[in-house]
Amino acid sequence: MSDGKPYKRVLLKLSGEALGDGNYAINNDILSEIGSDVAEAHATGVEMGIVIGGGNIFRGVAASAKGMDRASSDYMGMLATCINALALQDALEKKGLQTRVQSAIDMAEIAEPYIRRKAIRHLEKGRIVIFAAGSGNPYFTTDTAAALRAMEINADVILKATKVDGIYDKDPAKHDDAVKFETLDYIEVLNKGLQVMDSTAISLCMDNKLPIVTFNLKTNGNIKKVIQGEKIGTTVS
Repeated sequence: MSDGKPYKRVLLKLSGEALGDGNYAINNDILSEIGSDVAEAHATGVEMGIVIGGGNIFRGVAASAKGMDRASSDYMGMLATCINALALQDALEKKGLQTRVQSAIDMAEIAEPYIRRKAIRHLEKGRIVIFAAGSGNPYFTTDTAAALRAMEINADVILKATKVDGIYDKDPAKHDDAVKFETLDYIEVLNKGLQVMDSTAISLCMDNKLPIVTFNLKTNGNIKKVIQGEKIGTTVS
């Protein structure tokens, strides 16, 4: 935990759905708002890596449930994250931020290959690194990729940006009596089956004592607040 102190290096996990609005897979206005929030947070001096999902464009698990080969559908999902990564890179560079996209699947024309030492060097130089194509392996979610990349770059925390202001015992959109947790430990998340990240990602964080802070991305300024150690959202540690 930050204990109120600012984090030095973070891994921000964004869902693909965060970029869309129901009508469009990628909404430029929403993208610009996220860019502004990331720029404001980055101005504090934090080093930031970003992992983005692809669910706004293609969801591998859903396609596999309808009969498509799971590995093929997961690779399609990884390609969707690359589209989102390029869109996010464009939005961040419009805010004056230096960014690099590193892809777990080799596509030299649009992104660097993922190389851990190179990623760390970019971060040390003040660049934002967007990690695309998940972990490069089917059957693993972008949540698990976020946990993996966070540990590889020695991040202090995973910042999981969501549509709600933390973790609840049940869906607050459907239940008025839903109770929000301020803090949780990893075992509680697994035992209660709370939908924070998938169980592989949670177990990975637990084994390596990597904290997760979930918070509402829709509230402007929240990324900066979390990075500066303010107590918002829910902390899993």
